[in-house]
Amino acid sequence: MVNLRELVDYCDQLLETDRFQDYCPNGLQVEGRAEVGCVVSGVTASQALIDTAVERGADLVLVHHGFFWKGEDPRITGMKRRRLAKLLAGQLSLLAYHLPLDAHPELGNNAQLGRRLGLSEQGRFGAAGGPDLACFGTLETALSVAELTARIGDALGRQPQCIAGGTQAIRSVGWCTGAAQSYLEEAARRGLDAFISGEISEPTVHIAREYAIHYFAAGHHATERYGVQALGEHLAARFAIEHTFVDIDNPV
Repeated sequence: MVNLRELVDYCDQLLETDRFQDYCPNGLQVEGRAEVGCVVSGVTASQALIDTAVERGADLVLVHHGFFWKGEDPRITGMKRRRLAKLLAGQLSLLAYHLPLDAHPELGNNAQLGRRLGLSEQGRFGAAGGPDLACFGTLETALSVAELTARIGDALGRQPQCIAGGTQAIRSVGWCTGAAQSYLEEAARRGLDAFISGEISEPTVHIAREYAIHYFAAGHHATERYGVQALGEHLAARFAIEHTFVDIDNPV
């Protein structure tokens, strides 16, 4: 067992939460019991994940997407009330890290995705004045669009949507998990052959074609499963506690 406050303070320092201006509060969002011996992690603090955590006797739910986003209705009604009621009734804490978990150089979503895709990270960049979340690097051997599509599909267990931005083979690649299609123009300015993210929007197609850069939309959920797993495993090893990652299916 580990004291809740000790675990939270450790995570806050490890992920350097003070460095980020985020869309939500990072760290402890709902306080549960004072001691933690069992952690259940998942991408999003959905009802299904919370229900599973209660069934497994967890003390803490660790997620990438928590609650209390900027611009949302602050009233505790409906879906939000049901989620919070289940956490409070079970005395479960909710610990959430958004941009800090994307950015961490070892445990972060982008670092973990790069490793799974066999990408050698050479640096990072941002977009529109934001933090440097996106990574760029090279492949050991140049790949065709079809070959990189297959590699992503094999690594993530789902086929990405691909917009071919030209005929060039792919050697240099940028990537940023989740909804980071807005980084595509900066990736093109840097001369990268391809960019990988989670989502795609209508303008993304035209940007890829007109900048002649291949774009791969590999799934918001699919690309962001690995940071929270890595963090949970790290905490389990450091504090000798139990950790289980639960993958709640999400096709987006």
